[in-house]
Amino acid sequence: MGTLVRFEDLTLGYDRHPAVHHLQGEIADGSLMAICGPNGAGKSTLLKGIAGVVAPFGGAIVWPAKKPPRIAYLPQSADIDRSFPINVLDMVAMGIWTRSGPFGGIGRAHRRIDAAIAAVGLAGFETRQIGTLSGGQLQRMLFARLLLQDAQLILLDEPFTALDAKTTTDLIDLVARWHGERRTVLAVLHDFDLVRRHFPETLLIAREKIAWDATDRVLQPDNLQRAAAMIEAFAHHAPACERVA
Repeated sequence: MGTLVRFEDLTLGYDRHPAVHHLQGEIADGSLMAICGPNGAGKSTLLKGIAGVVAPFGGAIVWPAKKPPRIAYLPQSADIDRSFPINVLDMVAMGIWTRSGPFGGIGRAHRRIDAAIAAVGLAGFETRQIGTLSGGQLQRMLFARLLLQDAQLILLDEPFTALDAKTTTDLIDLVARWHGERRTVLAVLHDFDLVRRHFPETLLIAREKIAWDATDRVLQPDNLQRAAAMIEAFAHHAPACERVA
């Protein structure tokens, strides 16, 4: 497998305060990788940097293929405005915008949309408003939208938090399907048992890299203790980093 993306002394953050500090490493095309670490470790910020939502203020994110692949990004469920007046069908259909554009219409794609909704177990929910869905139903809907995006790189931010066991199992099966199709999947996760069972590679960070290797080597007690200590020692009121020219 070739390199999909490489981090070169990458620093990401907000108002020049680093959330991810001097990260070095590369992700192979077709990887299935968990990103773990304590709260405040910079995991979500790293996904936002890869997705292009947050720009580096130090180092670089390098795409050896000269341009980023098609990326599908699923933020935390708390970032979804459930009061927005939209139904399941229209929300899922947004997944085809990357190809059709917002004014391309969805008529020809109806079969694909229906198939994606059925694939996540939501057939019959097409006209339901998203504000009426349970947490598990909402996440199934968002995974259906990911299916339609047909992306080579899929970024998932805490995709299984507060879900029932059946929903988690069904969505993990979709992740395994993507991996079988040689797509690259990066997921921010807190459940170490789930990571050990389903994700062969793990990056453990605590604002900087603690360990990045096969999962069984990374999720060792000494690494986890070091990550916790790094976050506890972090000075939230430290001066801002120098701005890079």
